[in-house]
Amino acid sequence: MWELSKIIIFAIPFLILAGGILTLFMLKKTIRTRLRVSKQLHDDPDINEWLVVFDWSRKVLYVPTIIASLLASLSVGLAGAGVLTDACIPIVGGIWFAVFAMNFLVDEYVVSIKVLLIVILCVVAVFLWLHFMGWVQPFIQAFRHIGISISWKGYLLIAGLFSVAVMISYLRGLFYYVAITPNYMNIQTGPTESGEQVSREEYSTRVDTGDFLERLFGFGRIIITFRDHRRQPKSLLVGRIGKQAQMLESIRGKLAMDIHASIPPQEP
Repeated sequence: MWELSKIIIFAIPFLILAGGILTLFMLKKTIRTRLRVSKQLHDDPDINEWLVVFDWSRKVLYVPTIIASLLASLSVGLAGAGVLTDACIPIVGGIWFAVFAMNFLVDEYVVSIKVLLIVILCVVAVFLWLHFMGWVQPFIQAFRHIGISISWKGYLLIAGLFSVAVMISYLRGLFYYVAITPNYMNIQTGPTESGEQVSREEYSTRVDTGDFLERLFGFGRIIITFRDHRRQPKSLLVGRIGKQAQMLESIRGKLAMDIHASIPPQEP
């Protein structure tokens, strides 16, 4: 028989889950998620074009590291089961570290095409110098002694940590987003009706894909500036930036046509 304190501790997670489900059920008619608003805009016969975006956390750029961690965990697990040799474990660790290092550079630094070309030229110059000095082979062999070795549980834990960060960013984006239509922009700032509508004359938009490595991952930024300079601009990290930029340009083009059409013709 369990003691009363143990029963209470055991029941706490289930009580929290039941409370969350009950809260969602009570507020289901007032919750305005990004997906629900997208459906409303799709069903609105007066709106032909719209764009609903939210600000991803930069941890989403670590998706290649998550995939590499899962594959590394599987490889190390197979090596432990005898399917693969133990000699592949350092190789797997080296490949994983290379992917993680690339992700870290993408996350930490803003790299334009100009900077990337300068870095490549510097690397080429260093290798030419090493080749001239006859040190290329010792330099490459030095990396073989690093011997990165992580258990399959460690790789799985790393993948889980980054996955949780990406999932939290996605869940937050369900309630904090921007919906742009030809007539207005709605800034949602909460799970219910908390939000603000900004008329089309009060803001402007631009697309920033200056970070070349970030763009290679399919991400870019949509920057919203307001006519009221007391308001800070909003910068949104957006996935599928190519498609999103085309949709935004189409909407803004339609705005330009609407504004032009609203100007009465002048008499000669």
